[in-house]
Amino acid sequence: MSTEAHRQVQRRAHRGGRGHDPTFYPVEKKMGEDSLQTWIVELLRPLIERWYIELGRPRFVGADQFIYYRQFDPSKVVAPDVYVLPGVPPGRRVRSWKVWETGIAPSFALEVVSSEDPYKDYVDAPARYRELGVKELVIFDPDWDKGRDRVRWQRYRRLKTRGFVRVETTNVDRIHARVLGCWLRVIGAGEEARLRLATGPEGEALFPTAAEAERAAKEAERAAKEAERAAKEAALERVAALEAQLASAAGATGREAAPEDEPGALVEGDR
Repeated sequence: MSTEAHRQVQRRAHRGGRGHDPTFYPVEKKMGEDSLQTWIVELLRPLIERWYIELGRPRFVGADQFIYYRQFDPSKVVAPDVYVLPGVPPGRRVRSWKVWETGIAPSFALEVVSSEDPYKDYVDAPARYRELGVKELVIFDPDWDKGRDRVRWQRYRRLKTRGFVRVETTNVDRIHARVLGCWLRVIGAGEEARLRLATGPEGEALFPTAAEAERAAKEAERAAKEAERAAKEAALERVAALEAQLASAAGATGREAAPEDEPGALVEGDR
């Protein structure tokens, strides 16, 4: 939208009264998406949501919704593959997000580079997220090895003295996301590539999915029951051994206490 068009929309809004906004803000994309992007997002979004719940700081984690950051100008929009809204509870229905209505901008955003237009995410995305006011942007390129000027990971941060700048690029399999407080780590390769959360000083421990956590809980429960059963059997064996010892000791004591024949006594056959 041109500057003059933007001003015209604002004038119409003011004529319509306070709170009136005639602008049309679309709520869904009309273009398709790479299936690899979809698979990555479907795994990662609920992982980040569970991660914040585990931290005791639940918040809304969304995917692929339009986020508008300038009223009356629908061209000022991003649609992160995954994003975090601080202060917004999980489970809230979000069709699109207008920053000026709440004053809340995403604290974290992830973009998976498109196979159709990769350089959009290299050039256009950082500028838009700078305007949006996001604290941290991570750009992941699953096809980074297909071009000499491409890179697997890029990380942008909003710094007090330098503004929104790129602070890290790397082709290793993981990168630390400061806002999330954990690592983003690539698992698999090619069409099997997925993004997971990881913890530890070097991101060596994968944060479990809900299914993995459920399996681990069931395995821990089974192991606890097995340990309890083994402890009971060991206790019963110790009781049985103690009872056998006591019975043996009682028998020996009885034999020692039996009266002996008096000296000189005649048996009936000797009379």
